[in-house]
Amino acid sequence: MSAPVSEAPPGQLSHRQILTVMSGLMLGMLLAALDQTIMASAMKTIADQLNGQTIQAWATTAYLITATISTPLYGKLSDIFGRKPMYLTAITFFLLGSVLSGLANSMYELAAYRAVQGLGAGGLMSLALAIIADMVPPRERSKYQGYFMAVWGLSSVAGPVVGGFFAGLDEFAGIEGWRWVFLLNLPIALVALVVVARYLNVPHRRIPQKVDYWGAIALTVGLVPLLIIAEQGRTWGWDSARAIAMYAIGAVGLAAFLSIERRMGDAALLPLRLFRRPVFALANFVNFIMGIGMFGMLMSLPLYLQIVKGASPTESGLMTLPLTFGILAAAIGSGQLISRTGRYRIYPIIGLGAISASLFLFAQVGVDTPLWATMLVMVLAGIGLGLCMQTLILAIQNDVPVKDMGVATSSATFFRSIGGTVGTAVFLSILFTVVGDRITDAFGSVRTDPAFLAALQQNPQFAGSLQGGGGIDLNNTAFLNEIDPVLARPILTGFSSSLDTVFLVGGFVVLVAFALIWFLKESPLSDKSGIERAADEEAAAAAGHAPAPVSI
Repeated sequence: MSAPVSEAPPGQLSHRQILTVMSGLMLGMLLAALDQTIMASAMKTIADQLNGQTIQAWATTAYLITATISTPLYGKLSDIFGRKPMYLTAITFFLLGSVLSGLANSMYELAAYRAVQGLGAGGLMSLALAIIADMVPPRERSKYQGYFMAVWGLSSVAGPVVGGFFAGLDEFAGIEGWRWVFLLNLPIALVALVVVARYLNVPHRRIPQKVDYWGAIALTVGLVPLLIIAEQGRTWGWDSARAIAMYAIGAVGLAAFLSIERRMGDAALLPLRLFRRPVFALANFVNFIMGIGMFGMLMSLPLYLQIVKGASPTESGLMTLPLTFGILAAAIGSGQLISRTGRYRIYPIIGLGAISASLFLFAQVGVDTPLWATMLVMVLAGIGLGLCMQTLILAIQNDVPVKDMGVATSSATFFRSIGGTVGTAVFLSILFTVVGDRITDAFGSVRTDPAFLAALQQNPQFAGSLQGGGGIDLNNTAFLNEIDPVLARPILTGFSSSLDTVFLVGGFVVLVAFALIWFLKESPLSDKSGIERAADEEAAAAAGHAPAPVSI
């Protein structure tokens, strides 16, 4: 990377200025990334403390709903009012939600406060990437986006460790240990607020447009029931009366959203004209499909490590270090190569091929698969993710007019998040649909095994639940660490076999994205940042020969 310079040409920021702003953006992204991984390891303890184990999913659902819906809204509003006020708003909402969550006294309160937190999280990721697009030309952008990938890598390792540490403390500094899971965000958020408020001074020309409030309301009506059923469908039943009502409300809301967006034109929350651009449309569709496979994989790996291999949440977080290494190496390496060559199309092709291959390889792991072999596959999966995530966003940003940079960037995050929600719901449903039969089959194969029968005779308290495999409660698998390994093995075999099915389906899903990405058209990467492009447009307009609108 080029050495820092003290001054930059008009319309450009120096390397030092960019890194200063990035420090604030990275802190903001760290808040969102760290929060998700910390909560994954601490939620069980929090639910126990608040006597809400049976309704803990609502704390996750509330956060997911507000974060997903607010993402495109932040993008559009930042195009109208500017990035700085909207990014400060996102940090403030997250800060407020963290304080309130740390004070919650019931699971219902926590769910409400997590919804406030989600309102902030929706802008932390997408706006950070839009701000970088304002400051850095596309050809140089991947080098800086590598820093963001490092933040996600750090959070994936530190999150489970920090979450497990505080959740395991009875008290810290006079406050219950689990509350620090949320209160830890305060110093990070305050520093991010100060840095962004002081140093993020990117020129912005306000776009004279109406705010698409009706579009936002319709999108909310459309997505909230669908996100709820994605989280609760396995409990309610996918064809239950409540589920069908959610489908119907969601369909009506989405139909209304499309109708409103068509009428709003350029002022739409998600302008439909952008989908007439082949690169924008294809990259976002691939983002959606990749999100299904990616989140399915990221959901299944910890289950394999914790249930089949017996790792704690903290240990499983550390065991995924190879995945993080692959992401960082691929993201940073591809960023440097894109900067030198200006070519980017090949990287998502290789990346999606690597993700698909890794999922098919994960489908071969079993109870006896050595950890080193699984970790090698993690490296391959990480390389695939690192080659895809930032490159697809780069392609989208390079394709759209500068006035749409915010909404275009947020669309990439939005569609990947929706894909992740669908993937998590579908793959969990597949897992728990097949796991019962797989465990029963595994018990059937050892029913006459002398070692199994001897172990069962020595542990008669498990005879009723283990002999057929049908009486096992998979809501709490802690007993697997306590019973005889010979008795536990059929359960582990059945669970591992079920995860293999999940990975296999995920591999075929990502294979669809791999086939589609070959149709991505590579456009030359601009050598001008968003600020420079906007300045050129203003200068041309002032000279009386503004460029004709792009035909779309």
